[in-house]
Amino acid sequence: MAPEHDLPSPAPSTLSASPLSATLLPPAPAYGRRSVAEVLGSAAASIGVDGFENRLGLPPARRICVVLADGLGRSLLKQKSAHTPFLRGVMQRGQGDVPVWLDSAFPSTTAASLASLGTGLAPGQHGLVGYDVLDPDQDKVVNMLGNWDAGVDPLDWQPFPTILERAAEHVDVTTVSLPQFGDSPMTRAALRGGTFVSGITSHARTAAAAEAMAASDASLMYFYVNDLDKAGHRHGSQSPEWEHQLEELDATVKRLDSTLPAGTTVLLTADHGMLDVAEAQRIDYSADPALVAGVRHTAGEPRMLHLYLEEGAGNADVGTARQRLLDAWRSRFGERIWAFTREEAIGAGLFGPVRSGVERRVGDVMIAARDALAFYDTRRVRPTAMEVVGQHGSLTKAEREVPLLCFQAAGKTPGPRRARG
Repeated sequence: MAPEHDLPSPAPSTLSASPLSATLLPPAPAYGRRSVAEVLGSAAASIGVDGFENRLGLPPARRICVVLADGLGRSLLKQKSAHTPFLRGVMQRGQGDVPVWLDSAFPSTTAASLASLGTGLAPGQHGLVGYDVLDPDQDKVVNMLGNWDAGVDPLDWQPFPTILERAAEHVDVTTVSLPQFGDSPMTRAALRGGTFVSGITSHARTAAAAEAMAASDASLMYFYVNDLDKAGHRHGSQSPEWEHQLEELDATVKRLDSTLPAGTTVLLTADHGMLDVAEAQRIDYSADPALVAGVRHTAGEPRMLHLYLEEGAGNADVGTARQRLLDAWRSRFGERIWAFTREEAIGAGLFGPVRSGVERRVGDVMIAARDALAFYDTRRVRPTAMEVVGQHGSLTKAEREVPLLCFQAAGKTPGPRRARG
């Protein structure tokens, strides 16, 4: 595989931001410096794998376990620290020059951030630019997570090698996750490589992780936990159910600390944060004709919409329809949203560098919630979708800032083990 800096460069984009976009939009994620895209590459570099740069300043290690807690926002972890005695102790000890938080990818959704984690690339390059987005070749909206479209080849949609498969040429690489993710299209697109080990329960996965890590003298592990995100969507991040899952996460990381080989570097991070949206603020925008005028397809997250316009007879027609749509959203919601164009999003760097063809997957108009709002097109989604309490996808700090905790496992002294090569 090619080293990281030799990966194909994105084609230059002709899209640029309007003068207002830089002041109206929050800063772009810190791709290349302090985002989820730097985690696995920095981990590989700290183990000594050639072709990677340790941009997060991780300490040298022979074994690293990267724990990805789906839905664990930085602000929520701080707010709920009474439920995490083990993690609270880790935070109190400090971690030198390693940053304590990262930016999620944009949008702040699992598909985009896990693809950035797995590839080391910004969404504009790996191409998973939302929860569901337009496939221009089929002229249809396709899902990037659990309901991957049969007409989309994961390896064509995301053509770059993953960090896991590149690192597996040099050290043992293991993914520990739930069985259903072993050969999912999302895994094949963004997290393929190495050995996949599954377990249904948290105890089973931590036991499998300890066994796999102890079997080699140099190892990179990706350990996925999704219970927190599920509880948040169903019950909200302020619910007892969410707090219970946070306590379970704390217990899981504590078990890893005691069972992984002594000295293993453990990194805990997340793909996005979360905030709760009251039922009255979950809005069926398709019921307002002005908010869908000229729109051919709707996609994205309830807090981060992609709106794709009908193609007019000429660019002037599309430009007029786009401006009317922006005006309608701004008139209805004012400063409770960010309303911007594809060109503004790309020009502001929200997706990072954008390779040729990916820009067509991005909405002509994008609507991001600033307040605790969520937007639904009930012509396209099931009514049960509007029952979701915990939400993410937008540009607020609660959604985009995720923790990065780094510590060395107390663990067990490993026995005889195999060496690579």
